Amino acid sequence: MYLYDQYDQQLVNERVAQFRDQTRRYFAGELSEEEFLPLRLQNGLYIQRHAPMLRIAVPYGLVAAHQLRKLAQITRQYDKGYAHVTTRTNFQLNWPRLEDVPDIRQELASVQMHAIQTSGNCIRNTTTDQFAGVARDEVVDPRPWCEIIRQWSTFHPEFARLPRKFKIAVNGCAADRAAIEVHDIGLEAVRNESGELGFRVLVGGGLGRTPVIGSCINEFLPWPHLITYLEAILRVYNRFGRRDNKFKARIKILVKALTTEVFAARVEDEWQHLKDGPNTLTITEVPRVRRHCSARD
Repeated sequence: MYLYDQYDQQLVNERVAQFRDQTRRYFAGELSEEEFLPLRLQNGLYIQRHAPMLRIAVPYGLVAAHQLRKLAQITRQYDKGYAHVTTRTNFQLNWPRLEDVPDIRQELASVQMHAIQTSGNCIRNTTTDQFAGVARDEVVDPRPWCEIIRQWSTFHPEFARLPRKFKIAVNGCAADRAAIEVHDIGLEAVRNESGELGFRVLVGGGLGRTPVIGSCINEFLPWPHLITYLEAILRVYNRFGRRDNKFKARIKILVKALTTEVFAARVEDEWQHLKDGPNTLTITEVPRVRRHCSARD
């Protein structure tokens, strides 16, 4: 798991206070259902037929014992004594009361947890191998890379209203236990002949109504350019992805419509405006993030 620093905790605390005020305004009639909808969705809150559902983020599937105890306490106090674990390493509460959700989020923040961007048309929880950090076949520990992506994508104003939800997975091993081929973006850590680290980039995978295997648009992306290249992909999708039909709005539909070659060319064109820019990763950034990832025995 990633251990917060003071800035991480401040960010989560501020979001808790912000959502508490948004909920108050909704109950007071100051926000309509339509105005409240995008606010609650990017805070992980769905309104379903029988009760609200709150999806809680577990970044790249790592959770500590004290966090599990807090989740157990929350389910007893605010739900029916249990939660559901999703296929993408989140927890879901299916019976909370809407008026209790601000308090639940405050409880989560006390143990470095949140529900930010667990729903809505934004970049969702980045996932990886369940054995990350201890797998014998690892090319590289994928957790710091997942965390770098999480920090970049959280509250990114340009990608808060994408055509549809967007999911990224990172595989750091010889075997693909992260299922990167069925994600909107799949990243495979690889080394070139000189032993330098980079990523093989797949785009346009997915399951659902139309299962698709992602297409490779870059066989070797040097690691310093990871974020700028991801940004180029998201910009192309944000510009050309369909918004008139939610069933045809995923990036897999766009890649198929344009063809892999045309989509890759458009990403390359967009990347020229971003490459070597401020979001280029430095030799000090990855160790900085790695220090916040707790060891696994």
